[in-house]
Amino acid sequence: MTDVAADAFAAHRGTIPTVLRSHPRDAAGRLSLASQRYLLLLRFSVVNGAGFALLAAAWAEGLIDPIIAADTTRLCLLIFLVFLAGLGLSADRIRRISREMNLAKEYDPALPSRAARYLAEVQGRDSGARAIAASALKFKLSARVGTVRHISSALVVLGLIGTVIGFIMALSGVDPENAGDVAAITPMVSKLIEGMAVALYTTLVGGVLNIWLNINAAMLAGATVNLITEIVALGERHAVA
Repeated sequence: MTDVAADAFAAHRGTIPTVLRSHPRDAAGRLSLASQRYLLLLRFSVVNGAGFALLAAAWAEGLIDPIIAADTTRLCLLIFLVFLAGLGLSADRIRRISREMNLAKEYDPALPSRAARYLAEVQGRDSGARAIAASALKFKLSARVGTVRHISSALVVLGLIGTVIGFIMALSGVDPENAGDVAAITPMVSKLIEGMAVALYTTLVGGVLNIWLNINAAMLAGATVNLITEIVALGERHAVA
């Protein structure tokens, strides 16, 4: 019994280093996989968190108040609301792509996903049919990015519309017949300044928010390309197998 116990204890001692060596690697692997699962969402949060932090800093410095005060046409507010709609759409697209990417990398036929639908389409097809299916997948997923880019372009268009409206407001207050009247100069100058403020601020707001949303659109486009590549590669591996 003593020899048996000694042998069991020696065997147990031999297994301890193996467990201790393998456990950190498994934990590191799980940690790495978990970080990759949420990498896209983390990037989106960091980029837009930095954007809103800069916006808050500009507010604290009093740079936003003149824009609000001069926004008599409410065009700056409209531009900002359109930007928020585009940003919300980007967040939803990023969330969906992140989920679909995780499902493609950890493919499970039992779980409904874009990868599962694609594999069902290309199952038993030849290379030509698979290429057509891959192109269709590319067009479907790329259309989501196009919507965000259209909203981003609309911000610039709204800014230019505000510029035109501002110049119209500025020129509408100018009366050449009363240019020599000292009492009429002050209202004309006031109207001119108001119109120029509308023109400049709407252009500025539209341009800045366009850049911000374009950064999100570029991030979304890159994530879409990665998703398409992952799904098509998965389909080819299953097709060859």
